[in-house]
Amino acid sequence: MTDAQRAVLEGWVRRRSTAQALAVRSRIVLESAEGHSIAEVCRVGVVADTVRTWRRRFIERGLEGLCDEPRPGVPRKITDADVERVIVKA
Repeated sequence: MTDAQRAVLEGWVRRRSTAQALAVRSRIVLESAEGHSIAEVCRVGVVADTVRTWRRRFIERGLEGLCDEPRPGVPRKITDADVERVIVKA
């Protein structure tokens, strides 16, 4: 993990407007980078398979791997930027 990646992940964890799922994924990667075992990382409130999934995706794709993948079905009409803007206002 680079210093720049660590800074982005720490920012996502601290920022109040970050989606909860992204914050948890960031915590998982940060804890793993500090050398904690899967069992120790599970204390963020997830199961071992979840830790393995997000560690693998970060290794394979970097920061983009932590974002949600497109889901099947009709494309969304509301963008992530719109959702974040509403959350920040609330």
